Amino acid sequence: MTKTKTRYITNLDRLTMIPEEERARLKPITEKFVFRVNDYYLNLIDWNDPQDPIRKLVIPNEGELEEYGRWDASDEDTNYVVPGCQHKYTTTALLIVSEVCGAYCRYCFRKRLFRNDVKEAMSDVQPGIDYIAKHPEINNVLLTGGDSLILATEKLRGILAQLREIEHVKIIRLGSKIPVFNPMRIYEDEELLDVIRTYSTPEQRIYVMAHINHPREITPEARRGFQALHEAGAIVVNQTPVLKGINDDPAVLGELLDKLSWAGVTPYYFFVNRPVAGNRDFVLSLQEVYRIVEEAKARTSGLGKRVRLSMSHTSGKIEILAIENGKAYLKYHQSRDGDYGKLMILDCPEDAAWFDDLPGNEQYWKQPEKKSDEIVSVNEMPDFPQKRKRTPAMQ
Repeated sequence: MTKTKTRYITNLDRLTMIPEEERARLKPITEKFVFRVNDYYLNLIDWNDPQDPIRKLVIPNEGELEEYGRWDASDEDTNYVVPGCQHKYTTTALLIVSEVCGAYCRYCFRKRLFRNDVKEAMSDVQPGIDYIAKHPEINNVLLTGGDSLILATEKLRGILAQLREIEHVKIIRLGSKIPVFNPMRIYEDEELLDVIRTYSTPEQRIYVMAHINHPREITPEARRGFQALHEAGAIVVNQTPVLKGINDDPAVLGELLDKLSWAGVTPYYFFVNRPVAGNRDFVLSLQEVYRIVEEAKARTSGLGKRVRLSMSHTSGKIEILAIENGKAYLKYHQSRDGDYGKLMILDCPEDAAWFDDLPGNEQYWKQPEKKSDEIVSVNEMPDFPQKRKRTPAMQ
């Protein structure tokens, strides 16, 4: 079978469908927040619509340079136990295996990884695998980044093989937007499907944690990719933030829930967009997000309603149970400090967009301390990325 050659574009000037004067305005943004897209995904954009949601997902916007948020809004630097490995929740470890994606989402909460002066992703994840092997409480491992399915197939095979040798690791998760950024990478790569078939068994599954933000991303090619993953034994679930101007419409989110369910992809999380640097244009209030999600769920089946609305906060995943009459009803769905299930009822100002915006939130959590001094917090670095010095190894 002839494989589809996907072309990657990192220079805005090559996007001649964007007027030259607009490209000139957007160019400074790419000097702070890196730009990358591919030709398959560009073809999903309606270039006659300046408000096209797929366009907004990957094409820079001038709001990215507005003062807002922090590079690492959930203080992930405090979760590293060794370089390349985070251990925030008792049973789950993260291996940051890549600093590259099929394209770069403008809302990404890990934009910091794509700075040329940041090195959190590790090409050698052995220290992380060794750590996981020594911690029997870890029963599931998430390969993320960046995008785990951007890795060369043999590289991925090597990591999965080592993890499957660790008896207490039962679930392996692959964080990826490749199922919609470049689905041909999945269904045209028999070696990749063989790797998944080998290491996803009836006793120990591989889960693909897809990042599908809009129903228009679910193309015939994407469905073919889902089917290939299913046939290889993987379970595919989806998570997306609710984003202003992209999917902040109950009809759109409801359609997304339906199309995911019809394709056998489990709706897993709706997230509140994290207050990350450059994300001002995507911000919705908690009240707005809750209303949109509930109205979307009203349009779908019970299978679509399985989705949870959550904030990935420094202290844990905080599920939004309800926002009614100026109050936010919340609970810890995941907790860094073991406060699973803790119910919180807080005043919710109309403009509150994050847990930290709720008066009295401080009583429920405390700032974490770093577990490893080897990781420098990007929040302490200059706001504008510094050029990485070339070393002999990089030349």
